[in-house]
Amino acid sequence: MFRYIKRYPVSLTIILIVIYLSFFKPPSTELSKIPNFDKIVHFCMYFGMSGMLWLEFLRSHRKVASPMWHGWLGALLCPVLFSGCVELLQAYCTTYRGGDWFDFAANSTGAVLASLVAYYIVRPRMLQKK
Repeated sequence: MFRYIKRYPVSLTIILIVIYLSFFKPPSTELSKIPNFDKIVHFCMYFGMSGMLWLEFLRSHRKVASPMWHGWLGALLCPVLFSGCVELLQAYCTTYRGGDWFDFAANSTGAVLASLVAYYIVRPRMLQKK
């Protein structure tokens, strides 16, 4: 357990922030009048979470060979499943939040795009610096 806290401190902090943002009651602001603004926020939250998981995975496994499917599992599949669980919990366990399939789609799109950027852009640059 402490090994993960040492290797992924920023990712774990971002995950805790996403949990908080997913379950607190947001105040009413002028931004809520922008159509689909919440989808942009969902995309950014999961793009950041998945991207940071990839960065810390690639950084911590630079010297030790690790199969890339570990990165895909931990930085793509886990955030997508996590977002599905959060949407279900919002729908069934809160009265002020509703689980929305479009939120789940925005979350998944953010995680997929972050994974593609990390694998095809960041990873080659990190390997090049060796």
